[in-house]
Amino acid sequence: MIRGLAADLGAAAGPAVKGEFMIQIGNLPLPVGGDLEQLRKRAAKALGVRPGALGELHIVRQSIDARNKYDVHYVYTVELSMPGAAGLVKQAPGKNVKLVERQPYGFPAVGRRSPLPPVVVGMGPAGLFAALFLARNGLPCVVLERGRDVDARTADVERFWNTGLLDTASNVQFGEGGAGTFSDGKLTTGTHDPRIGAVMEALVEAGAPADVRYSHKPHIGTDVLRQVVKTIRQELIALSCDVRFEHRLAGLEIQCGQLTGLRVEGPQGPYDLPCDALVLAPGHSARDTFAMLRDAGVPMEKKNFAIGVRIEHSQEMVSRRQYGAAWEQLPPSDYKLACHLPDGRSAFTFCVCPGGQVVAAASEQGGVVTNGMSLRARDGVNINGGLLVGVGPQDFPEDDVLAGVRFQEQWERAAFRLGGGGFQAPAQRVEDFLRKRPSEGPGAIRPTYRPGVAWTELEPCLPGYVTGTLRQAIPLLDRKLHGFADPDGVLTGVETRSSSPVRILRDEGFQSPLRGLYPCGEGAGYAGGIVSAAVDGIRVAEAVAAGLQSRSRHADAGK
Repeated sequence: MIRGLAADLGAAAGPAVKGEFMIQIGNLPLPVGGDLEQLRKRAAKALGVRPGALGELHIVRQSIDARNKYDVHYVYTVELSMPGAAGLVKQAPGKNVKLVERQPYGFPAVGRRSPLPPVVVGMGPAGLFAALFLARNGLPCVVLERGRDVDARTADVERFWNTGLLDTASNVQFGEGGAGTFSDGKLTTGTHDPRIGAVMEALVEAGAPADVRYSHKPHIGTDVLRQVVKTIRQELIALSCDVRFEHRLAGLEIQCGQLTGLRVEGPQGPYDLPCDALVLAPGHSARDTFAMLRDAGVPMEKKNFAIGVRIEHSQEMVSRRQYGAAWEQLPPSDYKLACHLPDGRSAFTFCVCPGGQVVAAASEQGGVVTNGMSLRARDGVNINGGLLVGVGPQDFPEDDVLAGVRFQEQWERAAFRLGGGGFQAPAQRVEDFLRKRPSEGPGAIRPTYRPGVAWTELEPCLPGYVTGTLRQAIPLLDRKLHGFADPDGVLTGVETRSSSPVRILRDEGFQSPLRGLYPCGEGAGYAGGIVSAAVDGIRVAEAVAAGLQSRSRHADAGK
């Protein structure tokens, strides 16, 4: 958003009226410091009418064009509704004017007839949105979350960061909102699914900033995201969902290839829960759930993921490099970098957090895991991002379907030992890493990781091909973003939870070969971020609501 003009543009930032034809005007440049009146004038000029003749502008997209550091500016796409739209578009002098039809997302007809409520396991974005769209369409769910509600969870996480005392049931990975709650709340996605608009609207309705609807790189911020997930939970309860915190899925009951019930461990002890439709959104760190599924014979496969470190730089340095002299007038800059090496390995940045901090993201005793987080304001001194190398089954020493899990655990435990215990993380200056010498302390850039770092060398806590790839990659990435190889940059290890190490197989109807089981979201291997996970949750909700599993079971019984 243009700084200082949020109030002006806020009224124009709502969604366009759906189900009708709209005039869309794209590629409208606006200088840094520009205002709504300038935007209206440029839209009117492109359409060939007076500014006063325009109706209300709805911002569809806002981005920053920083290709020329001497002319950094905003670029907008807007939509509006006017009488005679087709004729106006046909005669418009502008090159980026067209007629578009906004079709509302529509949840399909509900065909499910089972007397049992669907059960959703996991309250990350996939589980939350599956439950929300089922409940909004007349199918309230039982929602099981192994962790605690977001307020209790936040207190548990802060205690861990301050003292090194980990609660394995309530941490950065487990609890209301899932792992994304303690992140930047980034809503970028490479998909173009029509459900994305429904996700954004639901988030804004729950308290997310309105600019996530149109920003080129939308983000909520972990401080705001905590309230958003709480508001969604409150809506679930208002829609008659039974939300149960500290209830962990412990087993499946199966008859003739059909799911019939769940074994659950709750605060009062274990119990059985009848179930014929389970939306399983476990998150990428539910290792005990993966083991339970394997033992129950649920088909899964190993999959690729990435491991590496968090790299920290000065936010001011990165913003200056990206935006030039205009950097102070613009939001904190991020980056997205990658390089491919002759040996076939590649390195890339992941989940970059402007103005953020590196966070302790462990969920098990004896293992160090890092991630990144930003608040809405992104006003921290440092910027951090994952600096990762892709790995796959060919790199895992075992052939079991959970070999990737054990690969992650191996390096997390090595990082714990290298950090000296207490969940301190091993850290190394970039210059020392490149020269293969231990670090003795920080330079100008101070690490943000809590509960603290141990200055050392990272070699013992990563595979040799990963450290070798990173050493080759950092100078190459510095050519793309000068300053990336800043000698005082901080590398903190290890990041291992970039995505799930397994995929729980499902068919085109979103069901496992175990009928009634619907694997869902990032933990199941079908998403890569908040929005894609939420979209997958809606897709799976549609499949559950269609009731195909229930009808096929009854049909088989009549044969």
